[in-house]
Amino acid sequence: MKIQNTIDIDTSPARVWELTLDVESWPDHTPTMTSIEKLDPSPLAVRSRVKIKQPAQRAKVWTVTALEPQRLFAWTAKMMGTTMTAAHQLEPTPTGVRQTLSVDIAGALSWPVGMLVRAPIAKAIATENQGFKRAAESANH
Repeated sequence: MKIQNTIDIDTSPARVWELTLDVESWPDHTPTMTSIEKLDPSPLAVRSRVKIKQPAQRAKVWTVTALEPQRLFAWTAKMMGTTMTAAHQLEPTPTGVRQTLSVDIAGALSWPVGMLVRAPIAKAIATENQGFKRAAESANH
């Protein structure tokens, strides 16, 4: 089950990418993140681990699975018998960048878990996209 939200951001893909990689600053941009801690000292790379605490949830460790500069950032975490893959996809537009945030839920329990978490995840990624937009565009002014 895939849940996604897309937004146009009036700034450069480089600026949005910079915010994407600065995962520890995400709680400054969105109320959907309480704290984020990189568990590996080096810059984010495939296999880097990050511990995320979100409101009303236990902290989860996410592992980076894809990193294509200014195009794609993805990571996975295990949750309730499923594997969740969250992604940030960037696409240049004439006025900036189109960002699509998505969460893909896979595994034997993906359907019942997906039905349970679909609405809260959809709301969360829409909120996160708005936060990225505000943070990225505020650098322009």
